[in-house]
Amino acid sequence: MAEETNIVLNDDQQELGTIQIAPRVLEIIAGIAASQIDGVSRMHGSIANSVNELLGRPDHGRGVKLTNDEEELSVDVAVYLNYGVSVPKVALEIQDKVKQQISLMTNLKIKEVNVHIEGVITEKKEQQIDPNDIFAESEDENGEKQ
Repeated sequence: MAEETNIVLNDDQQELGTIQIAPRVLEIIAGIAASQIDGVSRMHGSIANSVNELLGRPDHGRGVKLTNDEEELSVDVAVYLNYGVSVPKVALEIQDKVKQQISLMTNLKIKEVNVHIEGVITEKKEQQIDPNDIFAESEDENGEKQ
């Protein structure tokens, strides 16, 4: 998880006060941006994330870690990809989209976006089970069981 200190946005118009963003907000922005890329199956997360989602509380910051070192932000994104996609192409799209969204929404500069591919998810084939023949006894052309 990110540091617990808030990130202060540097703005030329500080007359009205300061603007602070919790690192968790940036993790959520990055998580939503990454999950919207075609080819991303799902974000990597812990068991606690999975339990929260089962309870109906989606965790949009799942699979994202933010590091704030002396005014430089680094984002680590862990994802599962769909089988058959171009890994470099999808990873580059994730980097671009995450960097773009954080910059657009907060005016913060991102030093780097590291993409970690945790796995590849294959398509599940639906099983064709006949409820009248659950043991899959098949018949030949003459109607005899094999």
